[in-house]
Amino acid sequence: MEIRMPDGGRTTEGRKGHITPEQRRSAPIPEQRQAPSHAPQAAPQERADGARRAGLLVTLVLGGLTALPPLSMDMYLPALPEVTRSLNSPAATVQITLTACLAGMALGQIVVGPMSDKWGRRRPLLLGMVVYVLATAICALAPTTELLIGFRLLQGLAGAAGIVIARAVVRDLYDGVEMARFFSTLMLISGVAPVIAPVIGGQVLRLTDWRGIFAVLTVVGVILTLVVWKWLHETLPPERRHSGGTVAALRTMRGLIADRIFTGYMLAGGLAFAALFAYVAASPFVVQEIYGASPQTFSLLFGVNSIGLITVGQINGKVLVGRVSMDRVLGFGLVVITVAALALLLMTSGVFGSVGLFPVAAALFVLMSAMGLAMPNTNAAALMRTPHAAGSASALIGTSSFLIGAIASPLVGIAGEETAVPMAVVQLVCAVGSLGCFLGFVRPWQHQQPMERPAARP
Repeated sequence: MEIRMPDGGRTTEGRKGHITPEQRRSAPIPEQRQAPSHAPQAAPQERADGARRAGLLVTLVLGGLTALPPLSMDMYLPALPEVTRSLNSPAATVQITLTACLAGMALGQIVVGPMSDKWGRRRPLLLGMVVYVLATAICALAPTTELLIGFRLLQGLAGAAGIVIARAVVRDLYDGVEMARFFSTLMLISGVAPVIAPVIGGQVLRLTDWRGIFAVLTVVGVILTLVVWKWLHETLPPERRHSGGTVAALRTMRGLIADRIFTGYMLAGGLAFAALFAYVAASPFVVQEIYGASPQTFSLLFGVNSIGLITVGQINGKVLVGRVSMDRVLGFGLVVITVAALALLLMTSGVFGSVGLFPVAAALFVLMSAMGLAMPNTNAAALMRTPHAAGSASALIGTSSFLIGAIASPLVGIAGEETAVPMAVVQLVCAVGSLGCFLGFVRPWQHQQPMERPAARP
């Protein structure tokens, strides 16, 4: 008797159904503790198909959800000096408002992800959006820095719902090639947000003070909440949800982490994301203080690098996915990131003598562009293994990325603002670690990725 394996291979079953160790290692994680389904299957399938047919609308809604957190972080950046003066607080204290929001985004994902596996996607998402709107509105009225820090933390916790549930919804609706393409499309939308956010913030400051930025974010949150309530349908039918409380959620996450291949993709993506975080944290000082470029030149280079990331992400989704193995594309992207980081270290440490801004900017452009191959494919490959726990898997992916990034980014300034070597060292360590996790845990030569399957199948 033949059994079709999840990766498209076959094995012959004897009386006990022998499966080789290689097939067992490469198979997706089996579903755990799902409630048995006796309900008709047509209605949930029709709902999922209807949501998928929405196409552009679903893309825009999920893109808005993933873009909201970077907007919340980066629109606020031009206002930091004004906040310092307005609230009579030291700059170091005001900078904690950024750390609080980032920490909230990291921790919120680990909470909201399992909630969405238990109660569906809509309810936790709408609750998170409502809390986000309230927290943002209170930030606009905050009379003290301490209160602003507290509600920025709450803003990050609530805004994390959009990030984690957007990824889970993609996993509900798509699989295989379609999912990788959709993640590349989301990168186009979410990649634009950090570029335009400081520009929008600067224009708002021309019309009002720093509180006006939070007023604008409140209005954006209200609009996005209404759009989600009206047009984003439930994508996780009741029979696919998980029962149980915190213990069951922790058991599910432990099962995900125990899967070597899932953990490999998760760590590879998190370390690549940390290299990107190091660039974001250090580039203003490297470009302007060390190489003497103007703020306008820095903004131009930042925009060019973001365009490179977005463009390569679209090439990945529109050209490479479906034609080239996802693992092969991912491996190539990680190698390019590692080579670019090594080149940066050699240039900034003086191995090639004194180099100007252009070679360093070129290496940063290559490194950032290659992120368009690494980030969407690590997300897609990891979530392809977890159809039964997409929310929890998305939470682990997001939380690990933000936490690793939060640890790596302060290290770029460890030697002061006079040298770019710490940035290059952090990026190289993260790149080598990412490639090592991919090769050491995933071991792509030992398994074949699952073939594309119909999405949203109960």
